[in-house]
Amino acid sequence: MKFLDHPTRNLFFTGKGGVGKTSVACATAVRLADAGKKVLLVSTDPASNLDEVLGVTLENRPTAIPEVPSLFAMNLDPEKSAAEYRERMVGPYRGVLPDAAVASMEEQFSGSCTLEIAAFDEFSRLLGDPTATATFDHVIFDTAPTGHTLRLLTLPSAWDGFMEQNTTGTSCLGPLAGLQTQQKLYQESVKALSDSAVTTLVLVARAEPSALREAARTSVELADLGVGNQHLVVNGVFRAIDASDPYAIALQQRGAAALEAMPEELNTFPQSIIPLSPHGMMGIDSLRRLGAADALSGNHTDSEDAVNKHDDLPPLSDLIDDLVAPGHGVILAMGKGGVGKTTVAAAVAVAIAERGYKVHLSTTDPAAHIAAAMNDERLPNLSVSRIDPAEETARYSAEVLRKAGANLDEQGKALLEEDLRSPCTEEIAVFRAFADAVSTGTDQFVVLDTAPTGHTVLLLDSALAYHREVTRQTSEMPEAVENLLPRLRDPDFTRVLIVTLPEATPVHEAAALQRDLRRAKIEPFAWVINQVLSPLPITDPLMKQRQSHEQRYLREVDDTHASRTAIVPWQLQPPTGLQGLNRLTHADLATSSS
Repeated sequence: MKFLDHPTRNLFFTGKGGVGKTSVACATAVRLADAGKKVLLVSTDPASNLDEVLGVTLENRPTAIPEVPSLFAMNLDPEKSAAEYRERMVGPYRGVLPDAAVASMEEQFSGSCTLEIAAFDEFSRLLGDPTATATFDHVIFDTAPTGHTLRLLTLPSAWDGFMEQNTTGTSCLGPLAGLQTQQKLYQESVKALSDSAVTTLVLVARAEPSALREAARTSVELADLGVGNQHLVVNGVFRAIDASDPYAIALQQRGAAALEAMPEELNTFPQSIIPLSPHGMMGIDSLRRLGAADALSGNHTDSEDAVNKHDDLPPLSDLIDDLVAPGHGVILAMGKGGVGKTTVAAAVAVAIAERGYKVHLSTTDPAAHIAAAMNDERLPNLSVSRIDPAEETARYSAEVLRKAGANLDEQGKALLEEDLRSPCTEEIAVFRAFADAVSTGTDQFVVLDTAPTGHTVLLLDSALAYHREVTRQTSEMPEAVENLLPRLRDPDFTRVLIVTLPEATPVHEAAALQRDLRRAKIEPFAWVINQVLSPLPITDPLMKQRQSHEQRYLREVDDTHASRTAIVPWQLQPPTGLQGLNRLTHADLATSSS
């Protein structure tokens, strides 16, 4: 890892879920500590598995790691910080405003943006106050702030107590109102982040198009804000050992193609390549071997005897009969980016249409290659549309600026514009297209890979209740939106498929999504674990060890999280077009080498 040749004092690691940023951050901390430096490793990720990786129970204060002298680690708790802030903001109104209004306020402060600000609040104490970490040579942060958070914090008007209502009932402005006393500390933190002499931002990605695109987007966004000292780490690059294993050769070729087509923005700064580990990065010995050439040497935590123990989990095809049983309705494929929910949604739509049912597939697939393949092959009973989040968000933002920004000064408008760049805005913006699509499920099947989070559902719920309470804006509520909640909560109308991968971060993020949905009174129908190696006749030794490693996550999903589980084997050919999608829902084709 080239950034360790001349490491800065602060090292921030960022990347989408499942790319291995925690593993790389931990390995970096161990390597610096082994070199005699005193290191503090910090995570602000609410789904952190830092304890699991290091093998030590951590708290919100530095804890010594016994196996690595001079290494200390801590888990900050942004969820606790956000909950405390939320109560400070909402508590004074309990018993004063109607219950529906209080519920609306509570949900407003339950979104990802509030958590993001709370996380920044937590690590600003370590980054912006030099005395807080004066005894350490290096401070390593497992989670970096997003460009949206930094832009919001650098707007002068954000500290003016601006809390104008917008038309959505949601806002990312709220968190700042309760944190004005932190203004100087935040300013020092933002300054430290942009100082290339003291801070390096490490972008972690996989050799996959979606992960590299996300890294490029993050890189440009943060560079525009002055965070210029960046380094790219491509983690988990696979090199086949057994040239006779077609699965190993296919995986190697896909990674090489992704690296060859890497976004140009990522070629402007230094890069490090880390080979795929045959097992999970659990324990100090594993972290010390990260990136080593002899990856197959040494003991690991997964027994080879465990391979294929869970290949008896049912395939995706076993879900189709029950999905079509009602004769109509909505099927939602939900999950974090990069787990394959668009592909799973398309495969389910094709399988249902082939049974003679009328099906509409609505996708946000940016390449639209699935939609193009279907339209070209003209599958009967299946129609396809694409919801473009960027177009929906632009249209919606223009409407909000026209209504809520009409009487604002320039600073107020700047803050509102930043508010509208948040992830929450996109969720709200696609609601209209999403609600319209759901409403058509009364006389056909509708399959969507676009779905609101539990938070957004509850936000809609509380906003509707509040509107009814104060008898305003009800006349503006479209019928499809008004009926969306009952439809989503009706298990005979809506079936939710949670899509994940057999890896630590995707499984834990999916579990958090399920908790969020249940909070919104939406019970998932099944979990679909994508890209599973266990059923495959693999001979490559590195991939066989990966088969073994995934067992713990197959077991965790099936035993702990899911009421029903289905798997999709890793595909030799990318599952595009009707033939490729059919392989996902036909058990006899699922492991075919065609």
